[in-house]
Amino acid sequence: MTEDPPVPPGVDPSVPSPARLYDFYLGGRHNFPADREAAKRIITALPDLPDAAWANRSFHQRAARWLAEQGIRQFIDVGSGLPTVGNTHEIVQAVTPDARVVYVDNDPMVALFSAELLKDTRTATVVTADLRDPPVVLADPELRALIKDGEPTGLLMTAVMHFVAPASDPWGLIDRFMASLAPGSYLALSHVTADRLPPRRVEEGVDVYSRATENIYPRSRDEVQRFFGHLDMVPPYPGADAVVCYVGEWGAEDPSLADSDGSRMLYCGVARRR
Repeated sequence: MTEDPPVPPGVDPSVPSPARLYDFYLGGRHNFPADREAAKRIITALPDLPDAAWANRSFHQRAARWLAEQGIRQFIDVGSGLPTVGNTHEIVQAVTPDARVVYVDNDPMVALFSAELLKDTRTATVVTADLRDPPVVLADPELRALIKDGEPTGLLMTAVMHFVAPASDPWGLIDRFMASLAPGSYLALSHVTADRLPPRRVEEGVDVYSRATENIYPRSRDEVQRFFGHLDMVPPYPGADAVVCYVGEWGAEDPSLADSDGSRMLYCGVARRR
């Protein structure tokens, strides 16, 4: 029997949350019966979802490592989710030991478990804030203590913007975040799509998320490409066009082998601010 985690203030364990659902997809233990029931329902409709979660996680890690290799020394990981193997600060500090990382999420569970993970480091912290309010996120004192003005930043927004409704202008939010960062900063973003999925199965997944703390909004390739409209895209692998691709392909040693059905559930890209 799975032992449930502690319930922090502000968390209703009877209502599934995106962070805890994603944790379940990755085989984590930071979830409750309501999350597990909801996740199993979605996986029944979309059996490749756990593969998609792992493909997305691998993209996140490859992109973070690549940014560190380009000389980026400070990172903001928005919608960071619950801690798992290969967290952002671990990935980038393996390249640059003094790299600084700020995790941002609006789920109190993330704050609880991330704070425990980060208690012995001064180069990474977690901020509880909502990405739909960029000024509040970027003005947070703990973020400002680690993220220096004028220095290029790696902004990681993986598997999070599909929880932002059209009415909240997700593309405008990305523009506002990037405009606040120094020239030479990068955006790494991934986003759920239904382009190659059976509509009825997608409807089942959307229905489950409608009963969670956040709805989900799958978007088309062109809609995901729009997030990078004012930035210089990085080709996902040698010989590729500088456009969005599936998460398994970006930075893969063999993109053809990485092009799994799960990978095709999310588009991604990395781009640089001039």
